[in-house]
Amino acid sequence: MCFIKKSAFICAAIFLIFCAASCSLKYSETVNAEETNPEFVFNHAKLVRYEKGKETVVVNADNIEQYKDSDITYGKNVTFTTYDDDHEIETEGYCGLLYADNDKELYELYDGIKLYNRSQNTNFFANMLKWNGKTEQLTGARRDTAKIEKDGTVIYGTGFSASGVSKTYSFAGTVSGQIEAKDKNQDENQEEQGNAQE
Repeated sequence: MCFIKKSAFICAAIFLIFCAASCSLKYSETVNAEETNPEFVFNHAKLVRYEKGKETVVVNADNIEQYKDSDITYGKNVTFTTYDDDHEIETEGYCGLLYADNDKELYELYDGIKLYNRSQNTNFFANMLKWNGKTEQLTGARRDTAKIEKDGTVIYGTGFSASGVSKTYSFAGTVSGQIEAKDKNQDENQEEQGNAQE
C-alpha cells in the first residue's frame, strides 16, 4: 500500500478521473470488468508512510481505489501532510480528486487544490496540477488560473509550470497580482498611532 512518494507532495506536492454518475472514480471506455471495477476500495482511509521510524507523509481520503494488475490509484477528497527530517510539518495540502501512477511516477491533482509550504510561508491554489517525478516538473492546465500567496504578495497566472530541480516557477499566459509593501517608518508610525489611541 506504499503508493505515496514524498517528492510528489513536497513539490506541491501532486493528480484525473471522476465520473459523478458512476460508483467508480475511474472512467474508461473499455468493458473489461477487471479494468473498470476496482479490486480494492478504501473508504475514509488514512495512509502513513514511514522512513527511519518517522512519519514522512500522512494521507487521508474519503475514497481510494486500486485496480488489478495496475500501479494506478484514484482518490477523492484527499488531504495530505509531509514532514521534514526533524518531523516538523513541511507541506499541507488538499485536492478533490487524485490520480497516481507510481510505475511512471506521474501524479495528477484536480478540483480545489490547496497547498501550503510552511518553510517558505507560501500558499498555492489551482484546479489542476500534474507532477512528473522523473523530470521533477510540476505543470498546470494551460487555461487554469493558479494563485500564489507569499509575504503579502499575491500572483494570479495561467499556464503555470515549476521545476523541482531549479526551484523556479513561471507562467506561460496572463499574469496579474498585487504587492503589499510596508517600509520601516510606516510600521513605526502605525505602532505610535496605536499606542497614542490607547
